[in-house]
Amino acid sequence: MSNPYVPLLFLLAIGGGFAVFSVGAAAVSGPKRYNRAKLDAYECGIEPTPQAAGGGRVPIKYYLTAMLFIIFDIESVFLYPFAVAFNQLGLFALVEMVLFILTVFVAYAYVWRRGGLEWD
Repeated sequence: MSNPYVPLLFLLAIGGGFAVFSVGAAAVSGPKRYNRAKLDAYECGIEPTPQAAGGGRVPIKYYLTAMLFIIFDIESVFLYPFAVAFNQLGLFALVEMVLFILTVFVAYAYVWRRGGLEWD
């Protein structure tokens, strides 16, 4: 009797082999014309400086936006198992999911009212 994970390991080996082959082929066959501009750090078209323009501080808006994305993204991931097993779960799960979505919308409304979604 064969192991049920053999096809998965085989597929993983093929994918890993393709990735290694692609990176190796690009390194061998790609152009190798390096100049000063290509070796410099790229900062969105802005000339790189030894110290950040604001004294080394990054605006907190970047971190808030990242955290909001992660929070709402993770909350939306919880909807997938519910959608897949909707027929077997019954009315109790429907009520729980409505409460969950209501909680998400309350958090969304709070962030919206506080200006967390505005791009200045």
